Amino acid sequence: MSFALYMIGFIIFLGGLIWGAVVAGVPTLYIAIGTLIILGAGIFSAVGRTRSKDPS
Repeated sequence: MSFALYMIGFIIFLGGLIWGAVVAGVPTLYIAIGTLIILGAGIFSAVGRTRSKDPS
């Protein structure tokens, strides 16, 4: 459940960044490339923070 909450928050954050880039006039191709990179980093971060620790 915490992974889903983390990703929802991250997607809202990413949406704000995209909206700001569109308003600032950044070309769509650069927005798409940046979105994919940041989304990938967000998934790595979410998995790392929400993964359960090994009991060993």
